[in-house]
Amino acid sequence: MSKPSYELFIKLCEGKGVSGYKLSKDTQIPASTFTKWKNGTSFPKKEKIEKLSKYFNVREQDFYVDGQQEEAIPNYPDIFSVQKKEVPLLGKIACGEPILTEETFEGYMQCGSKHHVDFCLRASGDSMINARIYDGDIVFIRQQPEVENGEIAAVAIDNAVTLKRVYIEEDCIILRAENPRIKPMRFKKEDFDQFKILGKAVVFQGDVI
Repeated sequence: MSKPSYELFIKLCEGKGVSGYKLSKDTQIPASTFTKWKNGTSFPKKEKIEKLSKYFNVREQDFYVDGQQEEAIPNYPDIFSVQKKEVPLLGKIACGEPILTEETFEGYMQCGSKHHVDFCLRASGDSMINARIYDGDIVFIRQQPEVENGEIAAVAIDNAVTLKRVYIEEDCIILRAENPRIKPMRFKKEDFDQFKILGKAVVFQGDVI
């Protein structure tokens, strides 16, 4: 049988705005299935393609190509071409306790060209899960020294970085997680020089797709 098209799979995910984590959770298909498909080491079995076709509301046969040249992507009304640009990936950012890091260039990630972003970081930890940012997700950052109250920002604390919601009060700054198990981080006015806002988190994408 022809191999299922990973290119169509990506376009369907983009059209539906679904991350790899959510897709795996919704369909009960292991995330490793998508990773192996992406790497070309194996392909989803028929029953998994059937689940995906129902999830995306497309025909099962639309996933398959003839093995030599892929068929044209079907013209579905909720799928459209997205113009993209390359954004430098500069390492990890902690979703939890700040982690020591260096600005290490790891390559480029693609992001929709409509987003004004300057760099991206890979999330590490679970403190932002209620904001739908999971361990391994790529977070795209717009470089700026200030953010509005409640916005998610990449923050440098001494030589470490973390991702949190920022709340600025008269006498303190609070960095709040999106996980009730994680206590807020508070900085008094005299401690303001300990940290620096690197930029605002603008958009993120799952680590599987």
